[in-house]
Amino acid sequence: MSEPERSEASDGERGRQARGSTDRSKTEAAVLEVRDLVVTYGKRVAVDKLSLSVAAGEIVGLLGPNGAGKSTALAAVAGAVAPASGSIAIGGTDLAGDPLAARARTGFADQPPSLYDSFTVAEHLEFVAEARGKPDPAAQRALLEELGLGSVAERTCRELSFGMRQRVGLAAALAGGVDVVLLDETLNGLDPRAAVAAREVLTRAAAGGAAIVLSTHLLGVAERLCRRIAIMDRGALVVDMSGAELEALIASGAGAIEELYLANVSDAPA
Repeated sequence: MSEPERSEASDGERGRQARGSTDRSKTEAAVLEVRDLVVTYGKRVAVDKLSLSVAAGEIVGLLGPNGAGKSTALAAVAGAVAPASGSIAIGGTDLAGDPLAARARTGFADQPPSLYDSFTVAEHLEFVAEARGKPDPAAQRALLEELGLGSVAERTCRELSFGMRQRVGLAAALAGGVDVVLLDETLNGLDPRAAVAAREVLTRAAAGGAAIVLSTHLLGVAERLCRRIAIMDRGALVVDMSGAELEALIASGAGAIEELYLANVSDAPA
């Protein structure tokens, strides 16, 4: 296929997949509901009319090149960045109308993870859970053990390696039994054992009803963990694929997610 033909086919595929996400959002009860979200930095549009509905139990892999708007979108959903327009609802609670209630139901691990460096790991988790109104020391300790952090629970966060800080960020995002979990490249930098543990913890959280959105550049992680793939480019959602369509794509052979990504992402920098 010639380059112009490939580009034309990609544009058609973008439209079809984006329409598919809108159709699904009308039929599923969403825990996270983002509608026409726009975030700007000065004159630059970082997130361009993003609409995304995520149901309880879904793990969505959010892919896209550097500068696509993934981190900004997650920060806006978490209440850390003010949008220019659009709406965000967490479990039916409007973020703009009742930000404290919405944020109490949302766990966000940013990049690099924002930790209280003078707190021990256990203190950090306890503080986050109490801020959400759901302190549970036994559950917090169990979560640390599941993520391989039990042995460093009494170390201060400033003493931790990058990979351990990533795991503490993940634990904090999950603490307090939140409804929505937002992870910004949180599985990057983990050793193989820690990565397996993190995937298992997230799978259990989804089985318990959490809606999870995970941004990553690790396509293998997305393929293993996520049953829905969303791709952003230049601030817009260009692919939203799940169910039998995604299963068939993955079954088609190694590198299928990479091919999907490359076919729908612009070569030019944002």
